[in-house]
Amino acid sequence: MQAMKTSIIIPCYNEKNAIRESIEWIGSVMREANLNDVEIIAVNDGSTDGSEHVLNALAAESVSSNLIVIHHKRNQGYGAALKTGIRRSQSDYICITDADGTYPNERIPELIEKITSKDLDMVVGARIGPNVDYSKIRSIPKMILVPWVSFLCGTDVPDMNSGLRIFRRDRSLDFIKLLPDGFSFTTTITICLLRNRYAVEFTPISYAKRIGKSHIKPIRDTLRFAQLILRTGMYFAPLRLLSPLIVVLAGLFTASGLYDLTILNNLTDKTVLLGFASLNVFMFALLADMIDKRSR
Repeated sequence: MQAMKTSIIIPCYNEKNAIRESIEWIGSVMREANLNDVEIIAVNDGSTDGSEHVLNALAAESVSSNLIVIHHKRNQGYGAALKTGIRRSQSDYICITDADGTYPNERIPELIEKITSKDLDMVVGARIGPNVDYSKIRSIPKMILVPWVSFLCGTDVPDMNSGLRIFRRDRSLDFIKLLPDGFSFTTTITICLLRNRYAVEFTPISYAKRIGKSHIKPIRDTLRFAQLILRTGMYFAPLRLLSPLIVVLAGLFTASGLYDLTILNNLTDKTVLLGFASLNVFMFALLADMIDKRSR
């Protein structure tokens, strides 16, 4: 088989009305850019709307000579579909995009050129460019989560979970066991690479209204995002993650101690408990940070 330099992985779950157009468009973009060493891996994640038949028909028609179709017997999740594609691929670079027509897939050649010419580890298409059609309901949690992720990573993260990005395959394999099976895949790999000081660049892109119904549930998935950010933060940056809590507890201890000494002329149990709590959290964070650095 011809060695491929880049694999474009497209997870598909009930995208019957969009998947054919997306794959045909990506194939035409690759041909126009004269990128012959690029393969398209479409992963059907247990669709029940007939997407499986559309993908099989595409493969049979040879719409793209480098099209590979993989089927999950049951729905396993967005991240699980991506990990299946990553394991199936033998390319140097992995590009991921969605099947719903939201991302400007004509920008993929630009992402490929950027990661190879600049020797980067990941290039993220950040949805901060012109013509971004993004749900206001979904943008509310991002007002909290994006600054939080930026704080954990120690750098500005304009878009933590964009589904259009390209990264080195070997980098993703380094963290494959940490990457979740759900929509938090993109957020987790962003934190993993940034916290480990890999070269990551964000480039502005547009974002269109999707074809069909979204599979994201805002409240449930926001809670899962927060949980994954906490877990990944504890894994890679425990001291930084817990530092706000340490500062708050230390501040309460100081304020309570000053009140006890100046007003009550006596040290109360509340002040003692706050002191022990702030000290315990600090020692736990310091120990976790030392273990993290030693394990690397």
